[in-house]
Amino acid sequence: MVHQYQLNGYNIVLDSCSGSVHVVDDVAYDVIAMYKEHSADEIVAAMLAKYADRPDVTEADLRQCLEDVASLEAAGKLWAPDVYKDMAFDFKNRQTVVKALCLHVAHTCNLNCSYCFASQGRYQGDRALMSFEVGKRAMDFLIENSGTRRNLEVDFFGGEPLMNFDMVKKLVAYCREQEKIHNKNFRFTMTTNGMLIDDDVIDFCNKECHNVVLSLDGRKEVHDRFRKDYAGRGSYDAIVPKFQEFVKKRGDKNYYMRGTYTHYNTDFTNDIFHMADLGFTELSMEPVVTKPTDPSALTAEDLPILKEQYEILAKEMIKRDREGRGFTFYHYMIDLTGGPCIYKRISGCGSGTEYMAVTPWGDLYPCHQFVGDPKYLMGDIWKGVTNTAVRDEFKHCNAYARPECKDCWAKLYCSGGCAANAYHATGSITGVYEYGCELFKKRVECAIMIKVAENQELAAQGIEVPIELGGTCNACADGEACE
Repeated sequence: MVHQYQLNGYNIVLDSCSGSVHVVDDVAYDVIAMYKEHSADEIVAAMLAKYADRPDVTEADLRQCLEDVASLEAAGKLWAPDVYKDMAFDFKNRQTVVKALCLHVAHTCNLNCSYCFASQGRYQGDRALMSFEVGKRAMDFLIENSGTRRNLEVDFFGGEPLMNFDMVKKLVAYCREQEKIHNKNFRFTMTTNGMLIDDDVIDFCNKECHNVVLSLDGRKEVHDRFRKDYAGRGSYDAIVPKFQEFVKKRGDKNYYMRGTYTHYNTDFTNDIFHMADLGFTELSMEPVVTKPTDPSALTAEDLPILKEQYEILAKEMIKRDREGRGFTFYHYMIDLTGGPCIYKRISGCGSGTEYMAVTPWGDLYPCHQFVGDPKYLMGDIWKGVTNTAVRDEFKHCNAYARPECKDCWAKLYCSGGCAANAYHATGSITGVYEYGCELFKKRVECAIMIKVAENQELAAQGIEVPIELGGTCNACADGEACE
């Protein structure tokens, strides 16, 4: 499958199944567009007519261009066959291990964000803090169900996890003891709204957390519209200085700022640029997912505006990078020179199989966005996964389980998209959240364009960077999950 688009002055041709990206001139771009549906003579005649005012476009040149396109097709760089369908289901049918837990250490929050998918941290239930006994058992469950996998991921989540910080510290100490006994390596992530950050939190996270996610929606007026405390006061002024101090002390360790944009700030690039100007370099901005009747919900009229915003963002990122003040945007982090491994591309995020959420009382759900939905209660950390039907459903949740994805050029970049978003939009985890698909495809186009710009600059220096889809990593070839 071939996808063609023009962005920032580049004519880009993506071959979906090989992952090859070609940057071509106007003539070659038009030739490729006609190649599969027309004869060589028809293409030559059409191009000579279209470019009649260009003496450099000759029949001989067009014939050579057609030969070049044919060579790329023969080499599997254009219209490569899709050989991954059977692989996707065979891979999902393997015996899976649990590699990650989203640990809901606090079903409560010190902010009262009206757009919160988790109903202000309560997940449609009662407020609760996870006890050390439950947390300890959750870690034992992870170790017991991780097989030979060494690296294990744990995200301290809420609500606001720092409202249960003492338990978190105690639990991390327990995990460090278990690492030596079971030959495991725990990698912790902390997701926080920042209100409770102090020197103790900063020191702990810098010592123990592989990554930290800091919630900031951007400009003060945007952030404070939704992210208020229970007295109705915005949290921007309280958290920004703490975040700046946190990041300053974080050094080269992983973190990212995570914002949400809504119908009220469809000019969200200005919020991203604002965060960059505050000194934050690792940024993410997610579209709100809420009921269509919610005033903050994105509308059909917003969609073209949002797509334009992603293009503005990509162009500004290239400009700032050249000026030596670049930043990373999470959704534009794309590797066109190989990875991720093809198995990872077709298996998706692993929710419900390799990754699960744990409530404060030990219930298991496929991920944090399913918590509280009785249909997707999988079991608990004492008995394990008892609702195996849910696990089996998620094992077969990928792009190839969705008829709507069959002819989509982006399916090997999203593997069908987020199961939770699909479920909330359509009632099925194998449905398609079309609005999200449109945004995702635009982001991929922009991410590829940024890489094209980088490669063009390298090529000008005589450095050639091959672009193609990732192969099979050793872990997947052995039937294990990618590390």
